[in-house]
Amino acid sequence: MCRNIQQLRGAEPPATDDEVRDAALQYVRKVSGYRQPSQANQQAFDRAVDEVAAATQRLLDDLVVGPSSRPAVPLQRRR
Repeated sequence: MCRNIQQLRGAEPPATDDEVRDAALQYVRKVSGYRQPSQANQQAFDRAVDEVAAATQRLLDDLVVGPSSRPAVPLQRRR
């Protein structure tokens, strides 16, 4: 769907809160069609980013990641 969203499952070290939020922001931007929402839509946009970030973090926390399910290619993470 969006090539800019990094795979966070199995990241070493584990994904940071900022990385999870960045992925949520990219997702909401893609789905909404807004890079920067209008003032009228800002609250709904921010709430969606918060909810997607929380759901993403729960997913990452709950996944069982074994050695065979690690990403084949190391993540290229921004510093």
